[in-house]
Amino acid sequence: MNPVRGYEGATLAVLGLGRSGLATARALVAGGAAPVCWDDNPDARARAEAEGFSCRDLLEPGAFDGIAALIVSPGIPHLYPAPNPVVAAALAAGVPVDNDIGLFFRSFAGPEWDGYDTAPKVIAVTGSNGKSTTSALIHHVLETAGRRTQLAGNIGRGVLDLEPAEDGEVVVLELSSYQTELARALTPDVAVFTNLSPDHLDRHGGMGGYFAAKRRLFTLGGPDRAVIGVDEVEGRFLAGVLSEGVGDDRVIRVSSGTKLTGADWAVFARKGFLSEYRKGRQAGSIDLRAIRGLPGAHNHQNACAAYAACRAVGLAPRQIEAGFQSFAGLPHRSQIVAEKDGVTFVNDSKATNVDAAAKALSAFPRIRWICGGLQKEGGLEGLLEAAGSVAKAYVIGREAAGFALQLTGVETEVCTTMEQAVARAVAEAEPGDTVLLAPAAASFDQYDNFEQRGDDFAARVRAEIG
Repeated sequence: MNPVRGYEGATLAVLGLGRSGLATARALVAGGAAPVCWDDNPDARARAEAEGFSCRDLLEPGAFDGIAALIVSPGIPHLYPAPNPVVAAALAAGVPVDNDIGLFFRSFAGPEWDGYDTAPKVIAVTGSNGKSTTSALIHHVLETAGRRTQLAGNIGRGVLDLEPAEDGEVVVLELSSYQTELARALTPDVAVFTNLSPDHLDRHGGMGGYFAAKRRLFTLGGPDRAVIGVDEVEGRFLAGVLSEGVGDDRVIRVSSGTKLTGADWAVFARKGFLSEYRKGRQAGSIDLRAIRGLPGAHNHQNACAAYAACRAVGLAPRQIEAGFQSFAGLPHRSQIVAEKDGVTFVNDSKATNVDAAAKALSAFPRIRWICGGLQKEGGLEGLLEAAGSVAKAYVIGREAAGFALQLTGVETEVCTTMEQAVARAVAEAEPGDTVLLAPAAASFDQYDNFEQRGDDFAARVRAEIG
């Protein structure tokens, strides 16, 4: 656990008692502070009280008297589409609002660092798509290279659950826009921006607010190195804002598909080959085509970002390549779950928006596509350009018929359930086909989360093919 520093003897309110909220309360106690907790869910309050934490309705009159700060869990809105009433009460009382990410960064460095030969570092990864794979890949490469490392944030453990960093350690954090938009301290050594596409727009008040939330990771504290995906205009803008001009190697530009010239430090992938250029000369290269854990151009973009981040903390190209070769991928993200009779079955249940699904569709030559669910804003037009490799779509979800109607030019079959979709895809698949779950929609109409949906797909596949 990382004890929270700077609040010794103070009382802080904690709103939301899920994984990050309880970890925050524990870390506050470890640092000498007193947490006062609240969650609308009585079961969550009961769990907190069972650990000895005091719970108090933060909407009661005077609830914020003597409170030094309100610490909010990521899923709780503080501005758009409307502030949570407790957050609004804290702001009205003049109480600062923060989250566990802000507490982590203000508490990361400890007095024991004075005896370290090499100060620990933080690599923080954000973006719309690929941030989980990129974060896990960086962590895996570091482990393979023998570097002590921990992985946390929006993936794995909560940040305040991490052990205090040791000499030379690298902590890898995946950070969502919900986490970066509110943290009062954001000071990674290396910050990574994968890409940007529309998502969570109601929470951020539109695309500009969404980009502003991501951008804070780079502008609030100023990382020593920034790894920026420049395949979208927002990435190119961000790289331009951070760079002092040609020759500034604090910004590493990355791309999937575009040869980058004119930058002091760049990493890009073209036709399956990753290349690193520094000061106009090639400094490293990796053939990504045979790496099964990183299929498709979108994963090649992830590989470029991970490569750049690992180079920024001193790893050699051969060390990084060795880590890539043994990377198995993440569950529910371009995950190969089975192969039989020349047909490959791929679970990309995490492709919950149009952009992520389009990238998955571009990764395989002939696809039996299982899609559908709770559709997000913006429609499905962005998918149609990437659907040229789709032999047939098998649409699931409560609104499957309406979803299918939007897939103009694609042969579709309304299946509604995962069981029927998998059965039909298996029956019609031919050698060389990929049966791909890439829903382009949220899961909540039929499942509790995308993980449950992906697990159901894998179970149905195993049941069908034996």
